[in-house]
Amino acid sequence: MASKLTLSNRAGWTFVLPGFALISAFIVLPFFFAIGLSSTNQRLLSPNPTQFVGLENYQQLLGLAVVTLEPERDDAGEMLRNEAGEIQYPRLREITRSEAYPQYRGMREWFRWQSGENVMIVIASDVVFMKALVNTFLFVLVVAPVQGSLALMLALLINHKVRGINLFRTIYFMPVVVSIVVVSLLWRFIYDGQNGLLNSILQALTFGLFQPVDWLGNPSTALPAVMAMSIWQAVGFHMVIWLAGLQTISPTLYEAAAIEGASRWQTFRYVTWPGLRNTAVLVLVVITMQGFALFAQIDVMTNGGPLDSTQTLVFQAVERGYGKQDISGGSTISVILFAIVLAISLIQRWLTRER
Repeated sequence: MASKLTLSNRAGWTFVLPGFALISAFIVLPFFFAIGLSSTNQRLLSPNPTQFVGLENYQQLLGLAVVTLEPERDDAGEMLRNEAGEIQYPRLREITRSEAYPQYRGMREWFRWQSGENVMIVIASDVVFMKALVNTFLFVLVVAPVQGSLALMLALLINHKVRGINLFRTIYFMPVVVSIVVVSLLWRFIYDGQNGLLNSILQALTFGLFQPVDWLGNPSTALPAVMAMSIWQAVGFHMVIWLAGLQTISPTLYEAAAIEGASRWQTFRYVTWPGLRNTAVLVLVVITMQGFALFAQIDVMTNGGPLDSTQTLVFQAVERGYGKQDISGGSTISVILFAIVLAISLIQRWLTRER
């Protein structure tokens, strides 16, 4: 028995080693290299020697502060106002460039809001990175539930043995097998602000009342447009996963529910959804990982614009690492992204644990 166990182990390791070697060479080792580079000032094609900077790159990316601007007042203590009647405030640069506030040196305004008479301003060491961080989280928070729910609905619709159902399955899955670059180019033409298909359809439906919108050129619509395209492109993949989960549920459970007089909603709630628990966890994790890896759509459709409204973490890592030849900056973003994804994965695992 011992010899058979040893032979079995040898065969298993023989099959595992090639995959383990590839994962180590292209994932594990580069990750440790990224950690090392993130603590230096390494740049591509730089004549200067590489220096160890510790956590300086992380401080540069994650530096945040809140500055309060109080109204300017005259000698009598009255608030000064401009010609339009608006309250005058000191300029932010008087603080970020002042030697009296070295902790704010080089920081820029991210956003502001009014708090009574005062103005609260959030400043960041790297505003573009902060926008990329918020956009990435916003993308995941919107796409994950919408794409997962839509894929489940499609799976429920085609989980029936009717004539022509394979045709619908093929149609729904077709966008998945098409290159994401090709899909992004196609949707860039659809979103065109002048002669795009979307504007043409909306104008036809409203009999010319709808005014054309530059969907990818408007900061308020660019990211939602990318979200819509991403949901459409990958929904078929998750539909197949849901469909596989549906087909593992025993038909006898549905028969028992029908005998008990359960409605469709009750059947879904007490039979279908509990049977899809493990599938739901898988779909949620996969969509989340894909959302945080958003790059190709941004690179092809918007290139991070307009006004940095579609910046994402992966796009920023590639742009800095290769576009700006800042390898240390790109590596730092990669490490931060890894930490975020790891934390979210652990939270998801805890929330979906067996109780």
